[in-house]
Amino acid sequence: MPNREKSQAVFDRAMNVLSKGVSSNFRYWGPDSTPVVKRGKGAKVWDADDNEYIDYRLGWGPIILGHADDRVNEAVAKAVENGTTFAATTELEVEVAEILVQMIPGMEMLRFTNTGTEATMHALRVARGVTGREKFIKLEGQYHGAHDYVLFSTASSPLDKMGERSSPVPAQIGSGIPAKIKEYLHLLPFNDFEAAEETVKNHHEEIAAMMIEPCLGNISGLEPVEGYLAHLRKLCDDHGIVLIFDEVKTGFRLANGGAREAYGVIPDISTYAKSLGNGYPVAAFGGKKEIMDRIGGGEIAHAGTFGANGSSMAAAKAVLEILESSPVLDDMSKRGEILKSGMDKVLTDAGIPHQVTGHPNMQGFLITETPASEVRDLANHDDNFYNAIMAHLYENGVWAEMDAREPWFICEAHTNELISETLNKFEDAVKAAKN
Repeated sequence: MPNREKSQAVFDRAMNVLSKGVSSNFRYWGPDSTPVVKRGKGAKVWDADDNEYIDYRLGWGPIILGHADDRVNEAVAKAVENGTTFAATTELEVEVAEILVQMIPGMEMLRFTNTGTEATMHALRVARGVTGREKFIKLEGQYHGAHDYVLFSTASSPLDKMGERSSPVPAQIGSGIPAKIKEYLHLLPFNDFEAAEETVKNHHEEIAAMMIEPCLGNISGLEPVEGYLAHLRKLCDDHGIVLIFDEVKTGFRLANGGAREAYGVIPDISTYAKSLGNGYPVAAFGGKKEIMDRIGGGEIAHAGTFGANGSSMAAAKAVLEILESSPVLDDMSKRGEILKSGMDKVLTDAGIPHQVTGHPNMQGFLITETPASEVRDLANHDDNFYNAIMAHLYENGVWAEMDAREPWFICEAHTNELISETLNKFEDAVKAAKN
């Protein structure tokens, strides 16, 4: 294992003042192994002991250009000289909204907030307010943030707690959620046309929204099969259901217009965060004007003291202008495909049954002999072998998520040289795991 003398000293202090020593449950690895990061630059991070890593976690997706990108930081530094938070609209906020409306297909009107959790929470409320209905459809294995309504049957749920595929049971994540909340849910497997059609046909009068990640951002980036998203769009159109795309991970990563552009299906509302700010906390939700215009005026509530604050708007504007002015995501995709095909070749040459998954900018792989198209298929994935590969990579300076459910993220700063180095170390890791 890498030296962690300084990291452990810092984390011991953290355990005295932070619950489990972290500010997000997903960051906790245990009392003697939780990482402590000191800094990041480009596609690399360094821990408190100055161990260097090529970073494919990228804060779980927000870093689209690279850590501490000078262009974004300079824009933020300049903006904050004028203040950060006002009880009023700013021109900078309007400029960012105008760019988003121009960049995202079908985007007509939006609101800003600060986190992906807030964005999905508000989007769901808007759908309920517009339709007058209360229940919603959620797909198994999808993660929509940390508010009560969506903490069921996520990527973190044990597969044996989800019930039968034909009759799914809401698998609650943690305690503290009112028992009645699960009654607002209809759960469906991803990529199942018939299950979606049957549920909508039988329950459409009570369903306000269908909230989906267009691809499984917490299940190795599994993508929709041909025609699936269009099928959901038609079902929602036919039955007056609001289609919500959770683009917190896919927005400004798969394409400049996000999953709407990449898959050619336009939802009623989309939610954004992560890549929108290259690490600065910023989020948005928006879509059709006829829906979004119902917010405020005594109808649907939305508020937030820090929404559209100066630092987040400056970061978002800088990111969006960079994406608009150069083929960042297309170039990333080409390099991501080199990584994806390279890992595929290494595993194939080693005789390891596997499946490479996801978009090149948000990809993964599973150790399995059985093709996976939804979360329940992960029962066939070899966690132990995957973890052995990841542990060897981590010990040798390549940091991807230890859990196969979380994709490998690519950023603009991942050069061909870094990807080549990664593939060399990946080959070594596969050999070590196999032996």
